Amino acid sequence: MNAYVNPLAGGEAIVATSRIEDYIWNRSFDRPTLVIDRQVVAQQYRALKAGLGRADIHYAVKANPAYGVIETLIAEGSHFDAASRGEIELCLSMGAEPQTISFGNTIKRPADIAWAFGAGITLFAADSEAELEKIAANAPGAEVYIRLLVGATGADWPLSRKFGCAPEKALALLNMAQALGLQALGLSFHVGSQTRRADMWRDTLDQVAAVWAQAQGAGHALSLINIGGGFPAFYGEAIDGPTDYAAQVMAMVEPRFPGASRIMAEPGRGMVAEAGMIAAEVLLVSKKSDDELCRWVYLDIGRFSGLAETEGEAIRYQFITGRDHEDTGPCIMAGPSCDSADVLYENRPVQLPLGLTPGERIIIRCCGAYTSSYSSVGFNGFPPLDVVVI
Repeated sequence: MNAYVNPLAGGEAIVATSRIEDYIWNRSFDRPTLVIDRQVVAQQYRALKAGLGRADIHYAVKANPAYGVIETLIAEGSHFDAASRGEIELCLSMGAEPQTISFGNTIKRPADIAWAFGAGITLFAADSEAELEKIAANAPGAEVYIRLLVGATGADWPLSRKFGCAPEKALALLNMAQALGLQALGLSFHVGSQTRRADMWRDTLDQVAAVWAQAQGAGHALSLINIGGGFPAFYGEAIDGPTDYAAQVMAMVEPRFPGASRIMAEPGRGMVAEAGMIAAEVLLVSKKSDDELCRWVYLDIGRFSGLAETEGEAIRYQFITGRDHEDTGPCIMAGPSCDSADVLYENRPVQLPLGLTPGERIIIRCCGAYTSSYSSVGFNGFPPLDVVVI
């Protein structure tokens, strides 16, 4: 299998296979289409597993729930992090065993907790008293871990506000879980999606380790630490390869959590982003005035049809055209919808060939994560992002 590699990561991190490019260039598409290479998904799993060692990989299904992705990961031996009943049903329907699935959302419908418990799911996340009460009422005796709120880490897509409890509240929640008859196994956290360097984990790990030590000192025999996701993909800036990155993280995790017989990791982006490309089309190239320096390039895909992570220009996708040998110039990129927010890149314009014209194919690289799952049902009547797994 020929592959493009990230030259900034020692040649280890796969960016995309030539199989995807060949597939896209040799076919016509009547709408934007995400093409996923299952061989790259499998290779990324193996690379991450080699670095994570004894940690169980719980793939974050929300990153890309395509049947071919789930099927490939089941065959590789992956476990799964599910955010909803729908994701649990998907994994079970594909052959995943209940004991390999954790219900990791801290905001769950009571009926869904009861359904999941009845289906054999025994591991649940919580970050509040009310959530523990729901779990105890609908999944008596279940295993739980408490998610902590951690400070900003510099991740490109921060997750430091909505989920988790303050560190000083964790011990009370562990006590409450135990009093409710639940098995309070440990703690979880998330450093934020697209944490580009492993050393950015250090302060967060120190914060969580302090809570771990406090809980152990209070008599809790904690055995599970869930380190969440954050494993990066290549969007044009230097990252370490997946094995090296994961190994660096594990080298920091192991000494900080004595007694942790179980370590969970929840890669999503780092598992599938580099396994996918989107086949898109240039709809219009124009200028707002004759003296404007930047062209506007409008694509048939935008923030509402799969590219939601261009919000704040946080994720910088890379583009391939049939004119990449030509001279380039700066472009403001936008989607097709009648919404002024549907602008992808303006503050940091993208360099694209000067000869680019409407109707030409454009390929967006490293789009396997958080594109199809973010795509709207049909805003403005544009169809949702199609998905093909090869």
